[in-house]
Amino acid sequence: MDKRLLHGIDVSNWQKSVDWAEHARSGVAFAFAKATEGGDWTDHWFSRNWDGMRENWIVCGAYHFARPKGDPVEQARHFLRTINQAGGLRRGDLIALDLETDDGIKPERVAGFARRWCQYVEARTGTRPFVYTFQSFAEEGNCAGLGEYPLWIASPHRPRGRPAVPGPWRDWSIHQHANSPIDRNVFLGSRRRLTRMGFDPR
Repeated sequence: MDKRLLHGIDVSNWQKSVDWAEHARSGVAFAFAKATEGGDWTDHWFSRNWDGMRENWIVCGAYHFARPKGDPVEQARHFLRTINQAGGLRRGDLIALDLETDDGIKPERVAGFARRWCQYVEARTGTRPFVYTFQSFAEEGNCAGLGEYPLWIASPHRPRGRPAVPGPWRDWSIHQHANSPIDRNVFLGSRRRLTRMGFDPR
């Protein structure tokens, strides 16, 4: 096992109740929980997951599942409001946009939606969101202009820590290397390096 890799998971309502204490004991250092989808849907397990991660000293991450046919600002506001209702952001907390569906619209519109969502969230939190996506989706042009945001790449068919990196990115930050029975991720670096990419209240 590469000792430079920090291990994490990501969860949503599909997992229902998550035993965060057990994950912490097994070496999970960071995690992302689904918070919202579209402009009005909230994962009803999010608040419990947010608390569970924090109580077990796991680096907390929240993600929004993008619906690019909708209004990016409306969706960003819904996402941030949901985090605030769950207790808000603390130093080192992570934010991500799950960009994996085009909702039947053209790639340039999908990419425009994602840029606007990320810009809005970064302007209001001072935190640059990770962008979660997969290779073929990015290669279709759905991620144009997002290269400045850290890449969280779903690449389960590649060796852990060696994902394929699609343009516009040149490197990856988080690799989702497995998705059964739970989504598993690695970050190349220390916990300190990861939390420096998160929320800073200064």
